[in-house]
Amino acid sequence: MNKTIVRADDFATRREHLKSLSDAQLKAYFWELADRAVDPLIAIARTQTTPSIERSVLLRMGFSDAEAKLIVDKTIDRHLIGKGAGHVVYRLARLDAVDVRTAGLRLMTDEGWDRVAVSFGGKR
Repeated sequence: MNKTIVRADDFATRREHLKSLSDAQLKAYFWELADRAVDPLIAIARTQTTPSIERSVLLRMGFSDAEAKLIVDKTIDRHLIGKGAGHVVYRLARLDAVDVRTAGLRLMTDEGWDRVAVSFGGKR
């Protein structure tokens, strides 16, 4: 039961529109196609996040696993996850003129959430 699939050789037909392009033009066309291929991925990355991504960001900001989970959970509870948990921490740090660690610890104890929400255009 060894079936061989034969593919019609249509390479010459498919490359017809590329035949007259120089190497530089082919390279430019390749990068144009590559950009078009990843544009949807970039759009998704800009608008979508997950709790695990947000925890990862907070870990890189110096928080422990448990601290990162708590901040992310509180960010979700307050409907600010779309802003990014790290961004929320950073925003409070700027609002209070403190370091990021201090801001994160404040958020963990439920301090500053109202001010952060207002700073993002939300309600108190």
